[in-house]
Amino acid sequence: MHTTVVEVGPRDGLQNEARALSPDDRIAFVTRCVDAGLRRIEAVSFVNPKRVPQMAGAEEVMAGVPRRDGVSYSGLVLNRRGLDRALEAGVDEVNVVVVASDTFCTRNQGCTTEEALDAWDGIAAAAAAAGVPATMTIAAAFGCPFEGETPPERIAAIALRAEAAGAFEIALADTIGVGVPAQVRDLTRRVREAAPSAALRFHFHNTRNTGYANALTAVDEGVTVLDASAGGFGGCPFAPAATGNIATEDLLYALHRSGVETGVDMAAVAEAGTWLGGLLGTPPPALLGRAGGFPA
Repeated sequence: MHTTVVEVGPRDGLQNEARALSPDDRIAFVTRCVDAGLRRIEAVSFVNPKRVPQMAGAEEVMAGVPRRDGVSYSGLVLNRRGLDRALEAGVDEVNVVVVASDTFCTRNQGCTTEEALDAWDGIAAAAAAAGVPATMTIAAAFGCPFEGETPPERIAAIALRAEAAGAFEIALADTIGVGVPAQVRDLTRRVREAAPSAALRFHFHNTRNTGYANALTAVDEGVTVLDASAGGFGGCPFAPAATGNIATEDLLYALHRSGVETGVDMAAVAEAGTWLGGLLGTPPPALLGRAGGFPA
């Protein structure tokens, strides 16, 4: 069995950190990820730098990342302006976030979920015309910090809309880390029924220590693509008490010990997470860099 790990540290891992890294440091981080064997990397975010200053300089980052065979760089976009920037910068794929609750969507993107879906339709069409695949990430798919439980029927309906506009992949994001394995099973089956032609991916946070159990449950359900962040850094700037993504190196340990292949060097990712923590001035939440792999 093989699972693709999408490294989201350069975007989601850095967007909520107090210390903003320079484009050169972010290029160095991406390079370490590529050297470790990661082949899909969310490198940048084409959002307003006044709202998320940690993501300023996206074009500079994209101009400096290593271009190697088999490596695909994704950029997050929220509107046509962001898409135009992403295409000009030479991304290999675009990731469009649609938040499943209106309150959170308004705080995150300044629009309702329905308005975000309308924007998605236009972005997906323009990306397709440019020959660039588009993923929709459904944020707050497991719960909202403002509205509480997210109805699973709502996630299925959004997934249907994503597929109708040509999404090559749908990512379900536990943005605030409230999900549990039973929800993973339920949403996997609902989304596959609603959008059978789109690949399914999951994005977990470990806020309540359920992220790795959720990831392994997704694998048991046949999901073959998972997001993770080197060092375990990350969180949403617009979600109260947001904490980090599941750590790439810790996820790799769980996958490899379970007999799942990834093609990624776990020790190299752990070194990248430790290095990143030094730049950010805070120890990485990941555990593998401290405990080491097993057997030694």
